[in-house]
Amino acid sequence: MTDASAKARQWAIELAACLATGALLGAIGPFGSFLNDVLIIRVAYWVIVFLSCGLAVGLTIRIVTPRARKAGVPIWAWAPAVVLAIALPLAAFTRLVAVAFWAGIGDRVSVADWYGQTLLMCLVYLTLHAVVARSTERPEPRLDKSGSGDPRILRHLPLRLGSDLLCLSMEDHYVRLHTGGGSVLVLMSLSQALAELGDIDGLQVHRSWWVARDAVTGVIKDGRNLRLRLRGGLEAPVSRASVARLRQAGWIETR
Repeated sequence: MTDASAKARQWAIELAACLATGALLGAIGPFGSFLNDVLIIRVAYWVIVFLSCGLAVGLTIRIVTPRARKAGVPIWAWAPAVVLAIALPLAAFTRLVAVAFWAGIGDRVSVADWYGQTLLMCLVYLTLHAVVARSTERPEPRLDKSGSGDPRILRHLPLRLGSDLLCLSMEDHYVRLHTGGGSVLVLMSLSQALAELGDIDGLQVHRSWWVARDAVTGVIKDGRNLRLRLRGGLEAPVSRASVARLRQAGWIETR
């Protein structure tokens, strides 16, 4: 499964879950909405609310997560602030939708209460997002390495890719394992992947990249920036903090 199709599948599952949750809330009628109208109107309202929440929070999380990872900011440091912030425009939007359905509801529910209810909806979606992210990890046929003593990281490679690991690159919640035969995404952090490398000779050359030593075929200089040219046409960025270490290891020329 390609990265694009995996992301599309995750979106489809999340939005389907939002649709189902909205329909369920419409039937239950939380926050006093059970008395607002007939079932079909309640369901329509809550489906709109939850789909809007899923789209807004889902897009925000997908935009912020990779940037936060690259900056080294842990999820606990940014996720609460993001949820609190995105709940504000969502509360305004859902209040307008509710008033369109029921004209007098704005007088019965305070703005503070409405924000609190919207915040709760955002938290419900985040829970759905986390569950779906875990459940959509893609199982693939693995190389049979039981008892072989090979590095554990190679067990994540499907048979079609072989075991010639060139590099690792971090993408959102996943690590992409590159070999001479292609690549595959695995749901894990880069630190977890590095811990599974065993005795494979290589170095972490960037916050989000690890490279095998025998994969390097050259160095590309672009002003003050460096990239490593790898077998298979890949290029790995080199952080400035890693340059001295790579020179000491003999990966790049010392001047």
